[in-house]
Amino acid sequence: MRSLTDNTANNPAPRIQAIDTLRGIAVLGILLLNIISFSLPRAYMDPSVYGGHQGWDLAAFGITHLFFEGTMRGLFSLLFGASVLLLTGYWSQARTQKDTADLYYRRMIWLFLFGVIHAWGFLWFGDVLYWYALAGMFLYPLRLLRVRWLVILGVLLLATLIPRSVIKVSDAVTTQREAQAAEWKLDQRQELSQHEQGALDHWADIQRWRKPNSTEVQRQIDALRGDYLSAFYELKPTIIAYQSTILYRGGFFDALGMMLLGMALFKAGVLTGERSQRFYARLAAGGIGLGLSINVLELAALIRHEFSIVAVLKWGFLGLYYDLGRVPLTLGYVGLALWVYQQGWLQKTQGYLASCGKMALTLYVSQSIICAFIFYGFGLGWYGQLSRVEVYSVVLLIWALQLIGSQWWLRYYRFGPLEWLWRSLVYWQRQPMRRRLVSALGATS
Repeated sequence: MRSLTDNTANNPAPRIQAIDTLRGIAVLGILLLNIISFSLPRAYMDPSVYGGHQGWDLAAFGITHLFFEGTMRGLFSLLFGASVLLLTGYWSQARTQKDTADLYYRRMIWLFLFGVIHAWGFLWFGDVLYWYALAGMFLYPLRLLRVRWLVILGVLLLATLIPRSVIKVSDAVTTQREAQAAEWKLDQRQELSQHEQGALDHWADIQRWRKPNSTEVQRQIDALRGDYLSAFYELKPTIIAYQSTILYRGGFFDALGMMLLGMALFKAGVLTGERSQRFYARLAAGGIGLGLSINVLELAALIRHEFSIVAVLKWGFLGLYYDLGRVPLTLGYVGLALWVYQQGWLQKTQGYLASCGKMALTLYVSQSIICAFIFYGFGLGWYGQLSRVEVYSVVLLIWALQLIGSQWWLRYYRFGPLEWLWRSLVYWQRQPMRRRLVSALGATS
């Protein structure tokens, strides 16, 4: 066992400030999206269901849809891919290839188990740790590919998401048309065929999920404002779906595709801040310009069609143009953040963000714990009690807590609590946690 617990077990890999800063942005930004699923019933994709879709509530939805939808998760995925190269490169300096692979797959297995506990224990159905661990299993042999092939493979994987959206929208449009025809026949007191009855039932199922009535919404609110078991059984079908059908129909390809792009950007020196200011400025302008242009068209179509079921499927979350907007926007944010980083602006803010990035796993899971306590019935029971705008006041409080808390924690400790646990489990050796406080006299001597 000593071959896996040599000096690198007790000495963490060198940090790259630019990557830690980007990761801090991602872990804080993703709360803007996740908190809606924690706090409002069925309102993530469609604000007309609950939480308000007029005035400031509509503005809140519009801002998150334009600027943040899919981008923070995309940024997380890019950085996950980069971290694979960073860690395996560091490990390989002191280990054989066999030992490096052993450590890598231990890391993924433990991340997989963290994801299971995060989803089932802390009741966050949208957990990405489970997805990342499974996608990460495929990354190790791909890490040696050249930049060009990483980009090609990543783009091809992301392109597989487009047929999924096309099929989903086509199915909804066809089902709606057939259901309307069947309803007309019923109004005329005509008998329905088996196919027509099936279309009617299928459309009713779509409506029940996409546009639930007030009775169904209230039932979900009551369930999640109940005790832990009540919330568990209410969320269980969604957790199963996210860790099975949703994962294999698109989530896996989404995560792996972006991770491969992250590897390519790391190898090309983009994520490490090694490219020129002009390069980052162009990346920011091009990515943000293209991404926002597509997102503006999507948002306008959603509002114009009053968030109808077909419009939400076509123009909303995971719609036809979803990835065409969020992927370039994510890359644009990388360019903007690293351009600011190179300018030397906001250094104190960057320090706080980098601290959050170093504790990203701890902060990500703690967000779920805090939100579950605030909104579910075994805590404060605020589920369904706030408007969309009011929910974001909770985000600001959690941000303040995590920005200040992570900075304070890392003054005294080398890792975040979950990072320390993860590292200790990977090496199967208790890792040093506290920082050594050396006095000036001691340092001099």
